[in-house]
Amino acid sequence: MSIGPPANDGLPVLELRNICKSFGGLRAVQDVSFKIMPGDRKAIIGPNGAGKTTLFNLITGIFSVTSGQVLLFGRDATDWPSHRRTALGMARTFQITHLFPRLTVLDNVLLAIQALRKSKFVMWRMMSSYHEMYDKAYHLLDRAAFLDRKDTQVRFLSHGEQRQLEIVLGLASDPKVLLLDEPAAGLSSGESAEMSTFLLGLDRSLAILLIEHDMDVVFNVADEISVLHFGKVLETGTPEQIHGSREVQNIYLGTA
Repeated sequence: MSIGPPANDGLPVLELRNICKSFGGLRAVQDVSFKIMPGDRKAIIGPNGAGKTTLFNLITGIFSVTSGQVLLFGRDATDWPSHRRTALGMARTFQITHLFPRLTVLDNVLLAIQALRKSKFVMWRMMSSYHEMYDKAYHLLDRAAFLDRKDTQVRFLSHGEQRQLEIVLGLASDPKVLLLDEPAAGLSSGESAEMSTFLLGLDRSLAILLIEHDMDVVFNVADEISVLHFGKVLETGTPEQIHGSREVQNIYLGTA
């Protein structure tokens, strides 16, 4: 039986139904519902403590839900562990990079590919004999316009380039939906612009859900934005609608 995602047939790649999460008496996420279709670009914004990262942890299976459902490609994945969700087509990056700084860009990608496979590297076998993994690594780097830096040690990349490389590693599992946790965190304004361009260049069939505080990245990349406040979805709309919302301005953007 295949573990890959089924044919879409018009189903959302990801759907949340009335997701709730409580930690003791604290209701961190309250009745959050939304759908993400193939190719969607959706962002979740909100002030610190709004429940954004907790929501990502519920979607990816790091936290269990208190109530509600998580569906992947129409399948109830609410109780699935993270690795099973990855096998079906979900990938995630984190706020803090997880790279090997003294290895090259290519080596980091190869390790990400190898980690997803049952077969492991054998120390007496030449690395160059792993043709399939090398082909895939080159393809990922070429698709992300990173091939010219394949032999560069990661420690010599700029912070923005390291953030982009982590997204490339997230693509190693061939996901259908990619969750990005603050991809522009710590970037300069110029690097943020490069991140926007990088994200816009990803395969349009890939659904993206991102948490982000950098409003330039959000408004440039997302087609739809949900505003989370005290664990609840306050408002959902296009970038233009969210930018023009007086309530959002008062609570989050601080421009009212």
